Amino acid sequence: MILLSGLTLFFISISMDVQVGEAAQQPKKDVYSVWALPPEDVTERLKKLMVGLRSEFGGPEFEPHVTVVGAISLTEEEARDKLKKACEGLKAYNATVEKVATGTFFYQCVFLLLHPTTEVMETGAHCWNHFGYKSSTPYMPHLSILYADLTEEEKKRAQEKANVLDESVKSLKFPISRLALYKTDTEDKTLKSWEKVTEITLQ
Repeated sequence: MILLSGLTLFFISISMDVQVGEAAQQPKKDVYSVWALPPEDVTERLKKLMVGLRSEFGGPEFEPHVTVVGAISLTEEEARDKLKKACEGLKAYNATVEKVATGTFFYQCVFLLLHPTTEVMETGAHCWNHFGYKSSTPYMPHLSILYADLTEEEKKRAQEKANVLDESVKSLKFPISRLALYKTDTEDKTLKSWEKVTEITLQ
């Protein structure tokens, strides 16, 4: 009986070692997003606006961007490869702001809603396809200027303040010629773990 239990323990220990070994070989998956980046001059202008909003309403600092592909779990190699392949067939395109709008959750608190032009929507669809990304809601092109959990009244005040801080931002037009891959753990509302992985310039 002692011999049997010793053998059983021996086999259990081997099988656990194998499982640990297999887990170690599994490449690590993280949450990634694809961002369309505005040109430098537009980025600087938007950062000033965002600083003005944060000074009153709080919230974390982040790079101005238009999300093209939302949070998706992949290995870094998969994410890099998918972005590279998606960008092979893409040309630079233009974005036009429709208005300053407010949303219903932290990551869409106050944002610049973009005109859903054919090129903007097709770029989104093309990238979703390459990444195998699916969402319960249709693609809504926008550029967030404030991440925060605010009441409806506070959101309205933040929206009004954005229009005062930069009066012509609601009709801003800019070209998009860069797509970037970012690591974006959506559980981390401080955004301290968020980081750029790679960037590709479109034709």
